[in-house]
Formats: sequence, C-alpha cells, structure tokens
Amino acid sequence: MHSEITRITTDIETRSRKLRDDYLAMIDDMSVNPIDRTRLSCGNLAHGFAACSNEEKSVIKMMNAANVGIITSYNDMLSAHQPYAEYPAQIKAAVRAMGGTAQVAGGVPAMCDGVTQGQDGMELSLFSRDIIAQSTAIALSHQMFDAVLMLGICDKIVPGLLIGALQFGHLPVMLVPAGPMPSGLPNKEKVRIRQLYAEGKIGRDELLEAESASYHSAGTCTFYGTANTNQMMLEAMGLQLPGSSFINPDTPLRDALTQFAAQQITRITALGNDYRPLSQVVDAKALVNALVALLASGGSTNHCIHLIAIARAAGYVMNWTDFDALSQVTPLMAKVYPNGSADINHFHAAGGTGCLFRSLLDMGLMHPDANTCFRRNFADFAVEPTLSESGLQWQPAPQSSLDPEVIAAPASPFAMEGGVRLLTGNLGRSVIKVSAVANEHYAVRAAAIVIDSQNDLKALFDAGELDRDCIVVARFQGPAANGMPELHKLTPMLGVLQDRGYHVALVTDGRMSGASGKVPAAIHLSPEAVAGGMIARIETGDMISLDAHTGSLSLEVDDATLKQRTAATPPIIPGTVGRGIFAGSRARVGDAESGASTLFAD
Repeated sequence: MHSEITRITTDIETRSRKLRDDYLAMIDDMSVNPIDRTRLSCGNLAHGFAACSNEEKSVIKMMNAANVGIITSYNDMLSAHQPYAEYPAQIKAAVRAMGGTAQVAGGVPAMCDGVTQGQDGMELSLFSRDIIAQSTAIALSHQMFDAVLMLGICDKIVPGLLIGALQFGHLPVMLVPAGPMPSGLPNKEKVRIRQLYAEGKIGRDELLEAESASYHSAGTCTFYGTANTNQMMLEAMGLQLPGSSFINPDTPLRDALTQFAAQQITRITALGNDYRPLSQVVDAKALVNALVALLASGGSTNHCIHLIAIARAAGYVMNWTDFDALSQVTPLMAKVYPNGSADINHFHAAGGTGCLFRSLLDMGLMHPDANTCFRRNFADFAVEPTLSESGLQWQPAPQSSLDPEVIAAPASPFAMEGGVRLLTGNLGRSVIKVSAVANEHYAVRAAAIVIDSQNDLKALFDAGELDRDCIVVARFQGPAANGMPELHKLTPMLGVLQDRGYHVALVTDGRMSGASGKVPAAIHLSPEAVAGGMIARIETGDMISLDAHTGSLSLEVDDATLKQRTAATPPIIPGTVGRGIFAGSRARVGDAESGASTLFAD
C-alpha cells in the first residue's frame, strides 16, 4: 500500500473512533436483538404480507428463507430511472428461484438536476438527498426484511439511499444499476452549440435539437457527472457487482446482472454462512477506495459533500483536507467528459472500472482487502462480466487500457494529481475541480464581479460588461441560503469569455457538480455568505487571487476596510415551487464541508 493511503485511512479511523464505536454499538444492538419479522406480532406480520400470494406467505411465515426488501426510485420522467419499472418483477423471480421472497418496501423521490438546472426548483435538489435517506429508513422500519436491494442511480438519490440504509447496517445491502443510455451527440459539439446560443448566434430551436440528440433515450446521461460518478464509487466501495455500472439498459447482459444481484443478496444474509452486513462493508477502507476512484477518474465535486455525509452516517469523520491529501498522491487516470471528449460508454469500452481498478490496485492506491458484497474482497474487483451460453461469468479486466486517450497507463497518467484540490485563504475553505482545467488557467487574479443570483449574469454578459479579466462571485448560493443549487447557467457564458482570451474564474458558496469544466471554479466556499462568510463582504472591483497551484484563494482587501463594510443582505427566498416547505431545512443544515446535511448538522 502507498504510505499516504495508509496514513490517511488511519487518520480517518483515529479521529472517528468514538463516533464509529457508537454507530457499531447501535448496529450490534440490532443484530443481538434482531430487528426483523421474527419479533413481529401475528397482527404485524399479517399486515406485512397481506398482499402476497399464498406461496409467498408460506415462505415468509417459515422465517428460514430470505425476504428481500426493494427500495426503488423508479419514475418514468427520469431517463436514468425509467428502466427500473420492470426490475421488481425480475428481482422477485430471481429471489423466488433461490427459495426466498422479495417485496417492494417503499419508494423514494427522485428529481433530475438536468430538468431543474437553472430553474427555481433546483433549490430543492440537495435537500432531496436527506428526504430520500429518511424515506429509505421509513421503508425499512417495517422490520420485514433480511436484506435490501436499492434501485437508484442519479445525483442525490444514491447518497440518500445509502445514508438511509446505513441506519440498518445489520442488513446486507446492494445497489442495482440500470446503466447509461447509448452515445448520442458528441459532448464537444454539445458544448459548442451551447456557447453559440449563449452568444445569441443560434436560436432555441437549434439548441433544443442538440440537447435532444444528447439526452435521447432511457439510461443515465453519458457525460461523467454525479450519476455516473455514483456508479464508479459504488463499485469501488464493493456495493455493486464488479463491472456492472456501465452496461446499457435493456440488454441481455444488463438483465443477467440484475438477476444475479437478486440471487447474490440472498446468499449473504444472516440466514446463511456468508453474512456480509452493510456496516462491515462501508468502513474506512471502503470510503478511501471510493475517494481514490473519484479522484483518479476526475469525478463529480458533489461528492465533496455527499461522501462526507455518507461517511458520517457510517460513523466516520472525513473532510476536505483528506480529499486534498489523497488527490496529491492519486494520478488522474481517466478522461471522460467534461474532463475529455469521451463519454462513459467510451470509458467502458476502453476497459472500464475493472481496468481502472487494476491499475490503482497495482499502484497501491486502493485497499485490496476491503470487504465487498461479492467475492472475497476488493482485490477481486478488477474483473468484467460476460454472458455466454453457460451464463453470466466474470473474466479478468484488460491488463492495459484499450484506448490510452480515455484510460491512461499507470506509467503515463493524464496528470500526476487527482481532479480535486482544496483552496484556503481569508475567504475560507473551498474546493476546485481541476481535471478539466488547462494548466494556464490554474491561476487567475482579477477584479470581482459580484452577483446574488445566477440569473444576474446574463444581462451583464449581453451588455459586454464581462469582456475583461474578471472573477465572478456568486454568493448566497450555499445550503443555508437557498439550498445550494448547481450554477451551470453560468458555465456557457464564462466559457465564451475564456475562449475570447480573458482570464476568468468563479468563486461561490454554491455548487457546480460533475459538469464542472474548463473554467476554474472555487466552489462550496465555507463559511457561506449567510453564515458570516467573508464572501458577503466582497464588492465589485475588489481584487481576488485564485491559485490552484498553491491551493490559495484570497481577497486582496485589508482587514481594516473589511471590518468597516456591512455584510450584504441575503435575497428573500420565495415560497414558490415548493421552496417554502424547506425553510426548516435551510435553518438547520450543516455547512458544505460537514456534508450539508439536515440529519447530522452537529
């Protein structure tokens, strides 16, 4: 093992010892005093299986065969989750063949950031993660289940499912993906058309045609945003079948993987001899493996929030210093849009997760002995599934990349460090995703242009007031201010300015997520504006220095001047589009570096 991987893992374990012990004590109590259907009264149990067939009722009554709870995020508006419509029937049939039963325990909300991007409803997105976690806990509270299969792929949905399931860590848990849609319009062309629209050179009809050619069928979006980063990290944590993340929907291999996952979960319950509870899979080694996979692949910055919240739910304390330290020793091994021109289907064809994990294991950057839901340990995850006449099998992943422009060879990574860095200075702490940023744009020193809403930038852009070196400061975008929406409405305009030769950057207490691209962006700035952060005292014209080389972010205004300034007043958040009902969430949410959680705000 690389010495830094070992050191950081040990640091996380040491600082988390009491919290982790308390968590495991809770899980042990549920194991010693089983929270399952054996403790239900006859009336409880009758309610729990009333809608089952007589055969299913007989199996459930016997108490000696697995009853698998299914948590689903299915809806047919989200392309990524639409394939889940048929999964419960497939799972039930596969579990029945193993002598068990399965029930849909509950559903969770699933909103799409792609639909709400730049719209008022986006302010509910981050908070939906904690609602999903609570919904998962409610579904499992019926105490009917020996194991859990969770159906979810996208942004806040996977973290929410996992946070909720960790409250039932005595149960084995696996996640079942549905896969990405086939490749559509090349990402480079999509970006070109978006920038033309931002400049007013094409109309809405042309833009909609391009977007529809990009997002065109069932399955996840094919760029490497939060949804596909979720899948990468779930495999790295041992919670999904190896090589299963990026198989397209409605294919024989995808169906075979779904059926195998349903069968595998019945093999690892406490009723058998290979018990693998979630609490033993999600430990410090699994969390570090997930973070290394994130950094090596240039994944979504949303996990600078979500992974911390997941860790907290499992009894661990992680922070951005861990992210930065791991990034310094983890090379960038993949280039998938927005970090390159390839999409996730190209990544899979180039060798996929198995090839990437093999390289990282060989470099000593992932824990080979981490527990998993399948096979002996994580060392056995450098494989890929195949379907033949004899059925589903796993074979060794390619020894080397099948496309070195998408997955690098260990001896020649795309960059010597990972895709995320910590920035510190008199403005606070923030993170920056640099995997898609050209080296000449790592450092920007320019005058601030302050906005309080992403909608304010368009008028300035159209008026030509941004045609100069500038650092756009978007404040009052943090979790306590308005729920921390993503700010991709700014991306095309800032990209145009950079293409015109200007030195531009973004500083914000909001989010940019997995689609963070070529413009340097200091995001998740904490403390945020409404929590007394210095960002609330920046004025247009102030000089700001952002340097990703040195990890610094500084406001070049003397302390005496700053003390005399009055902090800006936050805008009023309207109650429309459901925002009013989340006022309590905004009031109690924790900061970004602690996971922006309403559940663990302490």
